[in-house]
Amino acid sequence: MAGLGKRRPARARSGVSGLDQPRHASHATSGADSSQGTSELTIHGLAHDGRGVGRHADGKTVFVDGALDGERVRASVHVSRKRFDEAHVSEVVEASPARATPPCPHYGRCGGCDLQHLAVASQREHKVGVLRELMARQGVELPGEIQVLAGDAEGYRRRARLGVRVDSNGRVRMGFRARHSHRLIDLETCSVMRPELAELLAPLRQHLESLEAPRHVGHLELLATDNAVTLVLRQLRQHDSDLERWRVFAGQHGLNIGVWLGRDNPRFEWLSVPGRLSCRLRVDRQVLHLALEPGDFLQANEAVNQSMVDSVVEWLAALPADTPVLDLFAGIGNFSLPLASRGARVMAAEGNAAMVERLAANAALNELTVEARQADLGDATAVERLLSELAPEVLVLDPPRSGADTLCRQLAFRPVPRVLYISCDPATLARDVARLVEAGYVIRRSAVADMFSHTSHLESMLLLEHPDSMRQRQGASAHG
Repeated sequence: MAGLGKRRPARARSGVSGLDQPRHASHATSGADSSQGTSELTIHGLAHDGRGVGRHADGKTVFVDGALDGERVRASVHVSRKRFDEAHVSEVVEASPARATPPCPHYGRCGGCDLQHLAVASQREHKVGVLRELMARQGVELPGEIQVLAGDAEGYRRRARLGVRVDSNGRVRMGFRARHSHRLIDLETCSVMRPELAELLAPLRQHLESLEAPRHVGHLELLATDNAVTLVLRQLRQHDSDLERWRVFAGQHGLNIGVWLGRDNPRFEWLSVPGRLSCRLRVDRQVLHLALEPGDFLQANEAVNQSMVDSVVEWLAALPADTPVLDLFAGIGNFSLPLASRGARVMAAEGNAAMVERLAANAALNELTVEARQADLGDATAVERLLSELAPEVLVLDPPRSGADTLCRQLAFRPVPRVLYISCDPATLARDVARLVEAGYVIRRSAVADMFSHTSHLESMLLLEHPDSMRQRQGASAHG
């Protein structure tokens, strides 16, 4: 995905969504026949994606959008499959105490926030349960309490990507996609965007309607950093007069503006002269500044990201100065710089060359020493080389959704005393951690980060230790 707020390169999904194994679903049946289009169901749990789970009288499972655990609902089937049906609530007969009034008028049509009908505290409990269950399926038990890292449920999103389409009637549509669809839902407001971004929705729509060639606009990306709001266009075909209109629009609203030009191999250029884009991280009383450019990965929720950084620093606080730390999938330095500021000797590796350059520049900007490397972290030889060169006491990894299977295979054969795994996909996390536990690692700490409130998405953090490796390192140090 090109542009500001870009996530890392396209990655395969884990293939595990919880559709086939609903969380806490029982085998109770309802009094309805699955052949009926609408039926009354009792909901006996939530699937991992937050849909309610019920059963027809014949035992067939039904996944119900908008239904909650313990409710009785009338549900209308919209997709019938061999093993299960998919339905949506047409009427809530008996509501759960956890049911909430969705704060957004687009709820139910927009695919961005699918859990607004569930109270925020219950959303977070659900996510904790999903992590525990996915781990349990792999034979891994999470010890003790799972920490919950959370911020405000509204107005938190500092980056957003808005699709743009012109329909057959010439009407411009701008917004997010409907759930499981390429169809765009026109946005008039957004309760989860930062206010300075949400306030631009109406002016952006009006401006798109004023363009000579709105069909040439693929999407818009908005980013709120510490010192600016930036708009990046995806312009599929050059149109000089429209680009000039965008320059004027940006000036009127005090925006930085850039554009990705071209359909197949787009090139980026600024339409305005931007100041440095940066975001802040706090480590104790120190403030770190991370500069970024279009195409760099940046977490959407600033407050929750700060809580994750705080947890990484806290979980590793007992380590002595100059501890060798290897940070993989390091991005622009989100975890590398805070650990370096606490005295760790950090080597950071990332596959994206531009991010490696930015990471090195950010270390210099903050007067920190971080050795930045470019490496293919899906290649076993490259991973083995990094582990051999640094012999880290701590390995920090924050991989894409596909996880870190190659790396974890290496860690099983070449143990590292401590591994801190940050994940955006609990299914691949469970797969990888099961391999590490089988190799002798022990889970010490765990956390769920509610990065995207009102959605089923969850981020997780686990700290693992390898007792044998720790003893060997301690023994070698004592004899040194």
